[in-house]
Amino acid sequence: MTAQINHPDYYRAGKFECSDYIEAFDLNFNLGNVIKYVTRAGRKADDAVPDLQKARVYLEREIARVSLKRATELLVAPGITE
Repeated sequence: MTAQINHPDYYRAGKFECSDYIEAFDLNFNLGNVIKYVTRAGRKADDAVPDLQKARVYLEREIARVSLKRATELLVAPGITE
């Protein structure tokens, strides 16, 4: 039972587990969820679309986060003083 809770088949491909990939690349919450939902799309349930839609939501959140960070860095550019 704990194997199904801690290591479900739909997060594993051969000897690779989704969480190992996420940790190896030190992915943040949003990117980790993108990997998680793409990995299990069509494997946990027959319909892959809901998981792919969830992955898209987290990818869009990450794009917005990175875009905001970039814009903020441009506004506070090194060498510019008030």
